[in-house]
Order: sequence, then structure tokens, then C-alpha cells
Amino acid sequence: MSTRLLGLTGLLVLGALLLAPAASVAQLDQTAAWASHVSNEYRVVPNVTYHVANGFENSVDLYLPRNASGPTPVLMYIHGGGWVGGSKEGNVLRLLPWLEKGWAVVNVQYRLGRISRAPAAVEDCLCALHWVKSNAEEYGFDASRIVVTGNSAGGHLALTTGMVPGSAGLDLECQPKDDLGVAAIINWYGITDVGDLLQGENEKSYAVRWMGSLPNRLDVARRVSPLSYVRGGLPPVLTIHGDADTVVPHQHAVRLHEELSAAGVDNQLHTVPGGGHGGFSRDETIAIFETIQAFLGTHGLGDMPAPTQGQQ
Repeated sequence: MSTRLLGLTGLLVLGALLLAPAASVAQLDQTAAWASHVSNEYRVVPNVTYHVANGFENSVDLYLPRNASGPTPVLMYIHGGGWVGGSKEGNVLRLLPWLEKGWAVVNVQYRLGRISRAPAAVEDCLCALHWVKSNAEEYGFDASRIVVTGNSAGGHLALTTGMVPGSAGLDLECQPKDDLGVAAIINWYGITDVGDLLQGENEKSYAVRWMGSLPNRLDVARRVSPLSYVRGGLPPVLTIHGDADTVVPHQHAVRLHEELSAAGVDNQLHTVPGGGHGGFSRDETIAIFETIQAFLGTHGLGDMPAPTQGQQ
């Protein structure tokens, strides 16, 4: 199996579908054929409940390699949508590079703002990580090689999932049995200072909606902000952010990079010049995935287990 993060054909198709305003019929046909090939290599287990809160069943979709010879690295993907929208099903195309790479993928749904205000989404994603670790043997996960990633609000939740310590008490609802911890975090233009988006020149409606009428919303915002948890010993962090992003200010990425570096945490900021809130060009997308592959290789996450024919 190739150790590249994404084959050239797959990357071009992915970039076209994710980043262009509309996909052509030819692109859709090519992607359908590629997705069919990937589906033959994977067992899909949808809507597995990992946690129940406020009567809501949080679930994950699992993509499990059929022919892995041993425990596989895990990509834990958390969708965006300003904590108030989006779904795991709406982001399946973002998983394709990792499926081609041969990783197991855990696609996470969490409570949105209309169901529970902050910090529910943070709590849920921590519980999802607990679930992955607790069920590693059953599903063939390598619990020592979990990479958590997400876009926008999902980038924020990827950061909190990998950075929030047990002492913060945000994972108590899922009755933790083991310490958390991930091998790396890949943050696509995620929020790092939630309070910055609640008032002032950077106020954003989605952040205000997530907090709602909480009387202590600034305190809650600090409690769910990745910048509140910067310290030595964190996993390596790769941040991808356009410097013309009007939805999540690029300065959020810069501050995170600076503070992680000051704390001695191995981290990298990949800035897309003139890039907005996603919607990157094909060339920009190729450069991003090349950066991701180099980042993974640097941290011992580039080599995949060899597939064994006939193993189900």
C-alpha cells in the first residue's frame, strides 16, 4: 500500500469536489469509481452510539480496513458548522485521503447548540476519544496512533480533544477509565479563543448562538478555549489557516502557534496566503496535504501496516 497521504488522482478529484462551487458530471463519475474502489477495502459501521447525554444519542461512523495485518492508525474526524450546524454525514469526502492511506477513520457527531449549549460539544468529543480508546481491541485501532482533526469549529474541537486535561473535568460525564491522549492534532482553521468571538470587532453570530444566554458565558468560553490549555507535553499540532479568513481570524492560528512554541510544544503553522475559510485552490490543497504527510512522517505516523490478502 502506498505511504503517500493521497494518490494524485484522488487528490485532484477531492480538491475539485471539496473546493469548487459545483462538481461536473465527469468529476462525480470519477469520484464514484474511486469511492467504489475504497469501499471494497473497508467495512463501514454507521451510527455506533458512544455516549448518551440529555437524551441524545451521540454516534460515530466507523471505516475499518478489511485487510490490515495488525492494529491500524486512527483518524478521528470532527465536523465543523460553528457548533450549531453540520453533520458527520456531510463531511464524508474529507475522509477519502485517509481511507486511501489505509487508516481506520472514526467520524464523530456531537451535540449541536440547538440540543445543548457550550461546553456540551467539547464534552462529547472527549467522550468520543474515550470510546475509541476503550474499544480499540474490538475494532483493531492502534490507540497509540490516534490523530484528531477537524475543520473550523471541528478544528477547535480537535484541539480541545487533544489538549484538555482530565483535571478540567470536561470528560467526567463519560466516566473516564483511562487517561486521554492523542498522537497528533491537525487543526484546519479552528477557533482558539472562543471569548474573542463573543464581543468586540471579531464577534461572530455562531459563537454567540453556541453560548446562548449563559450568564457566565465568558468563563465558559475560557474553559473551552484551546489557548487556555497550552502547556508543555502536548502532542504535536499542525494548523492550516488562510490569512484572509473572515469567519475565524487568522490571528487565532498565529496566537496558538506562538504560545505552543513558547511552551516548547512541537507545532507548525501552514498559512495559505490570501486563503479564506477553506475553499482552497487545487494547488493550495496539494501543498496542504504534502505538508500533512511530512508532518505525519516527522512524528512517526507515516508508515502503514501492510495489508494481508483475504483477511476480513
